Amino acid sequence: MTMRWARKLLVAMLLSGAAGCATTNGDPRDPLEGFNRAMFSFNDGFDEAIGKPVATAYRDVLPAQVRTWVRNFFANIADLWIGANNLVQGKPLDAVTDWARFGFNTTLGLFGINDVASEMGIEKHDEDFGQTFGRWGAGDGPYVVWPFLGSSSVRDSAGLVLDIHFDPVVNHDPKGVRYSMVVLRAIGRRADLLDASRILEEAALDKYVFQRDAYLQRRRSLVHDGNPPRAARELPRAEAPETAPLPRAIDTAVRLLEEPAPGAVSSGG
Repeated sequence: MTMRWARKLLVAMLLSGAAGCATTNGDPRDPLEGFNRAMFSFNDGFDEAIGKPVATAYRDVLPAQVRTWVRNFFANIADLWIGANNLVQGKPLDAVTDWARFGFNTTLGLFGINDVASEMGIEKHDEDFGQTFGRWGAGDGPYVVWPFLGSSSVRDSAGLVLDIHFDPVVNHDPKGVRYSMVVLRAIGRRADLLDASRILEEAALDKYVFQRDAYLQRRRSLVHDGNPPRAARELPRAEAPETAPLPRAIDTAVRLLEEPAPGAVSSGG
């Protein structure tokens, strides 16, 4: 199932790349802007019609403690492959930390619903295969927006194929439990970001540009563990966009921009 999914994603990447060859705009990072804006509008419409109402109901119906247990459970599963990515990135101590978190939370934390590792002072990391490719020297490539999956880049799309292929949730059997877990994880993530999405809507004059710039900025920061090279971190004044995103809004809303749209599947890392 996962390999068929990966092949479909790769074919979609090739088709969108071919279609985008005739699309030009002023930002060299976004040569597929026509395609991307269409996908952004589709995702935004889906979120308004289904994603946000379902996430709001989830937040309103379930007690905060139950939502915390759901969040912790999936975060604990993600630590397995976060550790694997840290290892292949050349950070073995961080990998050991990730696997220690998984061990403590799975046992003492009752299958991960309680984050006892954080209470013990063991740091939580955020890694995926897209970041691993970036650490290995791969550039972002063109920015791309996928239906349901949201913001990405050519590099991160390639990493997403591996994230999905190795995702324990996506590969879980039986299928009924698998699909329920995928949907629950997506709804929980969307519910956690309801406040951030409201800030995004209030702050951005052009939501598409805001999302694109914040996503690329966030991914660059993650690849370099929060310390991107100065040349990559700062645009020359002449190249800065006329309408820059509000810094406070970016700090609060950027996590929303990195998450897949409701219904997406990912590694959870």
